[in-house]
Amino acid sequence: MTRRNHKKRRMQETGQLDVTTFMNLMVVLIPFLLIGAVFSRVTIIELSVPTSAGGSESNQPNFSIEVIVRKTGLEIANGSYVEAAIPKKDDQYDMEMLSEMLMRLKAQYPDKEDATILLEPEIAYDYLIQIMDAVRGAEVREDGSEEVQRMLLFPDISIGDAP
Repeated sequence: MTRRNHKKRRMQETGQLDVTTFMNLMVVLIPFLLIGAVFSRVTIIELSVPTSAGGSESNQPNFSIEVIVRKTGLEIANGSYVEAAIPKKDDQYDMEMLSEMLMRLKAQYPDKEDATILLEPEIAYDYLIQIMDAVRGAEVREDGSEEVQRMLLFPDISIGDAP
């Protein structure tokens, strides 16, 4: 009988949970994560997602600005045909020429605010960001002035796959 009581007592006793190793981990990990969060920098780029075509804007002309990024260079299209092709210069995209062409388009269509960037597969992300910056705005230097001003071109940018 004493053996039964001894076994029952042993089974009823609760064990202690040793959390010191977990606490040591938290003491080291939490400051490390907080310090790492301070030094990481996150930049958000606003994009507009292309919507499906609606019938409410049928009286507006179907003009859109498309910058097509290909491995061989850049193309500027108006929605139906390619208006200009800008070949690569020294294996780099010619951002100055792109800015000039987009400033001309902005002069022709001053109320136009949106543009679409279409990329071929395997185009580097860095090129996408550079082209988005060029489409969003251009740096303009006035005659006789050393000061550079930022001109807003097409701030509403959509992205997609190149045809």
